[in-house]
Amino acid sequence: MGLFDRLAGWLGLKKKEVNVLCLGLDNSGKTTIINQLKPSNAQAQDVVPTIGFSIEKFKTSSLSFTVFDMSGQGRYRNLWEHYYKEGQAIIFVIDSGDKLRMVVAKEELDTLLNHPDIKHRRIPILFFANKMDLRDALSAVKVSQLLCLENIKDKPWHICASDAVKGEGLQEGVDWLQEQIAQSNQSNENVKPS
Repeated sequence: MGLFDRLAGWLGLKKKEVNVLCLGLDNSGKTTIINQLKPSNAQAQDVVPTIGFSIEKFKTSSLSFTVFDMSGQGRYRNLWEHYYKEGQAIIFVIDSGDKLRMVVAKEELDTLLNHPDIKHRRIPILFFANKMDLRDALSAVKVSQLLCLENIKDKPWHICASDAVKGEGLQEGVDWLQEQIAQSNQSNENVKPS
């Protein structure tokens, strides 16, 4: 079986596996977003708050994603750092209707960006400004400003307005993330060991 796997990889038929961390405060919509990205026959009918973490898988045309859906509840956020080394990309979800906790989301993002396992890596970060369907939701531009995303200079990042319940804005984000991962793989393959 190993020979067939290698042959499929050489021919570009095998999907590259990617570990993605899905982070954000509790009730931001992380699990709903991941559920929407799975094939319709694999989607859960009822989404419940994540306790600790769960692992979900979904595929795109060229990648096979393993997503670590990390609980955003305060008592579980310290678990996030144990998965940073394994992550090849990050999805950070923000509840754009929760203006009061935007400061907490920024603090958690700053802690993430300054962690030794993340700080010196050029890991792509996809931000979903979620719950855009809410009447008082902040725009993706305003969320970006409040989180000071313009200060992230050493990592590719992108923010998408999303409504996870309807699935709006999710494909744009996944397409961007897939493109970033493909570029990262190409640049890694072009680097020859000395």
